[in-house]
Amino acid sequence: MHTATTARPTASALPALVFTVFVGTMAMMAFVAVVGPIVRLLGLAEWHAGLSVSAAGVLLILSARRWGRLSDRIGRRRVLLIGLAGYAIVYIVMAVFVDSALRAPPAVLVSVAMLVATRALIGLFWAAVSPTAMATIADEMPAGVRSAAMAKLGTASAVGMVIGPAVAGWIAPHGIAFTLYIAAALPLLSLAVVWSRLPGTTPADAGRAGPRPTLAYADQRLRLPLCAVFAAMASVSIAQVVVGFFAIDRLQLSPAEGARVAGLALTAVGIGLILAQSLVMRFKAVPPARWITIGALVSGLGFASSALVVMEWQLLLAYGVAAFGMGFVFPSFQALAADSVESHEQGAAAGTVASVQGMGMVAGPLLGTLLYRWSPAAPYVCVGAVLVGLSLLAALHAPQQA
Repeated sequence: MHTATTARPTASALPALVFTVFVGTMAMMAFVAVVGPIVRLLGLAEWHAGLSVSAAGVLLILSARRWGRLSDRIGRRRVLLIGLAGYAIVYIVMAVFVDSALRAPPAVLVSVAMLVATRALIGLFWAAVSPTAMATIADEMPAGVRSAAMAKLGTASAVGMVIGPAVAGWIAPHGIAFTLYIAAALPLLSLAVVWSRLPGTTPADAGRAGPRPTLAYADQRLRLPLCAVFAAMASVSIAQVVVGFFAIDRLQLSPAEGARVAGLALTAVGIGLILAQSLVMRFKAVPPARWITIGALVSGLGFASSALVVMEWQLLLAYGVAAFGMGFVFPSFQALAADSVESHEQGAAAGTVASVQGMGMVAGPLLGTLLYRWSPAAPYVCVGAVLVGLSLLAALHAPQQA
């Protein structure tokens, strides 16, 4: 089931893709770092910021599978160029609007509409980049060793998540709009790298007669990777959305101190992800299902232990351990999906995974905040139980993969 593509990318493809994911994630997280000050300066409500972020997730869900199938039909490089060009153009439009609005604030409705629309379109075009990059890796690497290459993309994303907000915070005192202009230049840089470094390939289903097959969400081959991606993304989203509240309520901190501890916890997450994914890159022979079994168990125990913390260092340690386990899971569900389908389905499979990832991004914060209202410990207990269940499911799948 793991046939080669009609034309493989050269060895230069992986560095170009790693760079693209790194700077694209940096640009995405730079907006997250400055959206709070933007909302305050434009006189908007906090939920307007949440709406703009959720809009990006919704469009990612709706479009990722279509982008993936399009890359099967017209080629990976062409779809990456379209996605990055759109990403850059919309980001520039958003930066220009924010620059103008900060000088002369428009009506609240106009500000909300522009922020939501531009952020949603950024999500739409980023949805083309992520699954297509994964499909390109699947084209280049044989089945069984894709986890290491996927982990390089995952590490690039994790580093971008850590560095993006830090760089944005360093630049922001020179001007919030200036920060967005710098962030908008990043996808332009990626566009130039993909244009010059990524070779064109023959579309995976070129010459296929008749209607092109589509992958259903219920496709049995994708059952484990889709369960893994939804559980992992929902768990991470829950942990991200409740950590600030938890730090304030459980550790009895002021809002400012709670924000500081939340930032440290998310930094620990980035470090844990990077360390774990470096191990996945080193031990290339370990099957993806086994990584999911180990990672989900470690992450589940880490998140569940968060419910018991009473000191700051314990919270940071729990988040670091949880992220370390998650670092095994993220590249593995992507590799497992690629290993499970035919060559002409790689784009569709990567798009399906990205779509379900978006579902987890949308569902997680809603579920997490509802559970938190019931009990501050409840989100962590729920996440721990879900991830232990995923570990058992992957353990049952592992003998089939070996």
